[in-house]
Amino acid sequence: MSRLSATLSRVKPSPTIAVTTKAQELKAAGRDVIGLGAGEPDFPTPAHIRAAGIRAIEEGRTKYTAVDGIPELKAAICAKFKRDNRLDYTPAQVSVASGGKQILYNALMATLNPGDEVLIPAPYWVSYPDMVLLAGGEPVIAPAGIETGFKLTPEALEAAITPKTRWFIFNSPSNPTGAGYTWDELKALTDVLLRHPHVMIMTDDMYEHLAYDGFEFCTPAQVEPALYDRTLTCNGVSKAYCMTGWRIGYAAGPQDLIAAMRKIQSQSTSNPCTISQWAAVEALNGSHDFIAENNTVFARRRDLVVKMLNEVEGIDCPTPNGAFYVYPSIAGLIGKTSAGGAKITDDEAFATALLEETGVAVVFGAAFGLSPNFRISYATSDEALKEACTRIQTFCKGLS
Repeated sequence: MSRLSATLSRVKPSPTIAVTTKAQELKAAGRDVIGLGAGEPDFPTPAHIRAAGIRAIEEGRTKYTAVDGIPELKAAICAKFKRDNRLDYTPAQVSVASGGKQILYNALMATLNPGDEVLIPAPYWVSYPDMVLLAGGEPVIAPAGIETGFKLTPEALEAAITPKTRWFIFNSPSNPTGAGYTWDELKALTDVLLRHPHVMIMTDDMYEHLAYDGFEFCTPAQVEPALYDRTLTCNGVSKAYCMTGWRIGYAAGPQDLIAAMRKIQSQSTSNPCTISQWAAVEALNGSHDFIAENNTVFARRRDLVVKMLNEVEGIDCPTPNGAFYVYPSIAGLIGKTSAGGAKITDDEAFATALLEETGVAVVFGAAFGLSPNFRISYATSDEALKEACTRIQTFCKGLS
């Protein structure tokens, strides 16, 4: 008899973490590996934020706090939503958790019943469908391919909604594509959602501040105020503030939903790390000058990677609006054979052969629900990116 829950058989480990782990194992074994799988900035946490964490330790702020966040952090989050998104929330409408992933998981656990559907555009962040499955729901995937700039059309959204749809998960700029929705594009989606009052909106805005070429971020409740009471607006300090390991995510939404999420968290992790909470207060309230400086570097790296990948026959790499990923298509390479004898039957075979033959670790597109593609994180040094893209060019030239 199995000792494990039947629910566990419905989900798989995170493919992005698996790729990073494999790359680390090969490095430890002496291989020359360039890892482009991890979705985290290579910049250090800014000094003023680190100092706030150190200060919290020195001042003894290391005890339990309220389950879903200290009042000072909730106030900073309310101020952030007002300042950046023109959204008014009270502290009672705010939840803080140990990372953005826990925020989403708490919300799904608090709301899904067996048979409830959650509508997810593909390509998607790898964890969305599995979190839905763990919470007892059914993920419904709506493709948004390269032909629409990896953006869901209002027609595709309308077609995917059923009477069982409980949530629509929205992510812009997107992981894995970096695609961002303009105000008008998002308004077209919110117009559809207005016609379906039973559907809640879960918006993952983690890459809000990582936008390039004048792209202006907007979020659903901002674009369509009539959806305010049906929207959970989720964010965190991980990406823009270079605080991935500090593990602070947050959300604002209907007070009854926030209370239900608090109940879930009270019986799982309880409060997020106290030290990290105080660092997050400084992140949200303090200087943001470093974000523009970092974005200049990210945009330069993006342009380098897009240019070098588009020089490869058989690869089509769109230029993303934000985040720090590209999601090129390898449709022109499927069916070929590598110099090492590997048959490129799909994007997973491509990524496996690329790692084994060149030492470049990328994440295959099937992990994100749309093939044949692969994801590169360009949140690493220019030198590493140049070398990785040169190896990819050489690998692809060797295909026959």
